[in-house]
Amino acid sequence: MRTAAAMLLFALLIGPEVAQAACNDSAAPGVMWRRCLMDGEDMAGVNLAKADLRGASFKRAVLVGADLSGSRAGGAKFISADLKQVRLEDADLKRADFTNAMLDGASLVRADLRGSRLYDAKLRGADLTGALLTSADLLRTDFSGATWTDGVTICAAGSLGRCVNSSGPVVDDGT
Repeated sequence: MRTAAAMLLFALLIGPEVAQAACNDSAAPGVMWRRCLMDGEDMAGVNLAKADLRGASFKRAVLVGADLSGSRAGGAKFISADLKQVRLEDADLKRADFTNAMLDGASLVRADLRGSRLYDAKLRGADLTGALLTSADLLRTDFSGATWTDGVTICAAGSLGRCVNSSGPVVDDGT
């Protein structure tokens, strides 16, 4: 009886069992790379659709043309990463850090970027249709030629920190 009680107490103290990320697993749809360090890795064209990338670090990584659609990457670090032509449709990117990242031509359709940091990021020609940008840090973000969250407005050249079209700044932030 004491053994059972001790085991129950131990289980309560350590909390529910949490699966550990297998950071050495190959890139594949649905891979669990939670809190993994992938800094500087060349992963151009990989398929990480529906992957769990929460809290992972991809600083200076090359993910050109990669598919991260439907991935959960809240709190992930993509600082100075090359994400040109990346697919991030329906991705959960809340509080992710894209500081100085290259997202030219990226598809961020319906991506949840609330509270994310896009400081000095390049989103030239990106598609932000239906994306959520509430409380995102957009300081010096280059939206030149990007399709805005309304799916209609194309941001003019020189749209830094906000989308500007021929009639002035666009205020819709995808909320």
